[in-house]
Amino acid sequence: MTLRLAHTAELDRSELRAVRALLDAAFDGDFSDEDWEHGLGGMHALVHDGAGLAAHGSVVQRRLRHRGRWLRTGYVEAVAVRADVRRTGLGGRVTAELERIIERAYDLGALSASEDGAPLYTARGWQRWPGQVHALSPDGIVRLPEEEGGLYLRPALAGPLDPAGELVLDWRDGDIA
Repeated sequence: MTLRLAHTAELDRSELRAVRALLDAAFDGDFSDEDWEHGLGGMHALVHDGAGLAAHGSVVQRRLRHRGRWLRTGYVEAVAVRADVRRTGLGGRVTAELERIIERAYDLGALSASEDGAPLYTARGWQRWPGQVHALSPDGIVRLPEEEGGLYLRPALAGPLDPAGELVLDWRDGDIA
């Protein structure tokens, strides 16, 4: 198995098609065009084996505000492992590469995890955000109660955050977190 790190700009069309196909399969068709867009424009960790693309994840830059300070955030997106190689450590391998990027280049790491995906991240030291989650929408700051409980953080250059302070995510189309 080989692991490759590459920026979106370095991936050719066939590689991007393979990533999208992996994500569509891994999420049982519940991976939207907006979800796809969220995973582009940053760094990708790709694991290949003899059968092709086995695992993928990306980290893109976002801005999250905490206690009046906007933090440069490495946001993890589009993590998936091919069905026949799940539970073999590839998700952890991809995540480790993304964490290395976050720890060296960002104030903070963040991601939204499902109940099924959360154990991968918590085992690696990601912490569930216990506080309120908001977004800076076109209409101002709005609370996102549906995102509370599913947002995970990894302190990087900014250090730990105070859960008594709200977390405000930058706006984007589709799922905000």
